[in-house]
Amino acid sequence: MKDLTVSAIDRQNILNNNQAVENIQKYLGIEGMLFNGEYKFTRHTIASFYQIDASTIDRYLASNEEELKHNGYTNLKGKSLKEFKEQFGWMLQEGAKAPQLGVFNFRAFLNLGMLLTESEKAKALRSAILDIVIDTLNQKMGGSTKYINQRDEDFLVSIAREPLYRKEFTQALNQYLAMGNYKYAVYTDAIYTAIFDGKAKEYKQTLQLSEAENPRDTMYAEIINLISSFEIGIADAMKNKSEQLGRKLMPVELDILIQDFASQRFWLPQITDARTKMASRDYAFRDIVHKRLEPYISSLSPNDYDRFLGDKSKSLIERVLENPALLDVFKRLKDR
Repeated sequence: MKDLTVSAIDRQNILNNNQAVENIQKYLGIEGMLFNGEYKFTRHTIASFYQIDASTIDRYLASNEEELKHNGYTNLKGKSLKEFKEQFGWMLQEGAKAPQLGVFNFRAFLNLGMLLTESEKAKALRSAILDIVIDTLNQKMGGSTKYINQRDEDFLVSIAREPLYRKEFTQALNQYLAMGNYKYAVYTDAIYTAIFDGKAKEYKQTLQLSEAENPRDTMYAEIINLISSFEIGIADAMKNKSEQLGRKLMPVELDILIQDFASQRFWLPQITDARTKMASRDYAFRDIVHKRLEPYISSLSPNDYDRFLGDKSKSLIERVLENPALLDVFKRLKDR
């Protein structure tokens, strides 16, 4: 089980998952004081709920100020404090005459609960939070997140174009490389290694894919697009080099060509972005760690959660029903 008290990435992933936060709030049944469209909680309310004293809250605010402020803790001052006191002054147990008042929104309330090690209630809450996050994901995905990538509206467009680019690459291998049929697997791996620092077999093992399952069916749209860019770029480079030499390339020459191609600096931001997206999304959605890409894991944004789990996300069949022209793509994916 993940230890939320020590992992800032795990805490942020939960807090950025709007559906999970909403379900947690329903489970707790805590509302607070509605101010400017958001429920607020004072330090006194927080201390009472977690059964801690104010000095403990102050200590966590001092040591985790940036994170708590990022997730909604704020100091009310001036006009906003005056308006807050006009609405809730009679309820305040603290800071009635102070020039500022620290308040938590619900996300910051949860954030503190994920950090607190002194509170038994916070410990119980962390356990409930992890269960609710898993339940939220299962409700949306029917218990399996293997193909959560296909809920993205960009996936079908990317996977529809992918065979065309793939064909250019395999044709180039056939026409311009002096090597047997083994070359298709070898140089697919060479591209995967350039982008992900790992071979296709490693990727399949990490995602526990069967031999018959195509890794690209589980990849996010941006990853598929980058692989396609590499394949057509390398296909063109092979053609040019072969024509320049007046013969087919030897494997060692293609190895050098791919190394030179991948090391061009304009690929660096795209490769870094692809590694970060794959490592972070698979960690958050599939609870999978790509060992070679572990340094790239970061928390997902709320937009990522909305993209794959929110109202805009849809199953593959739903998207095909909306766009019958993509039926052939759907059949191809299902036949793999």
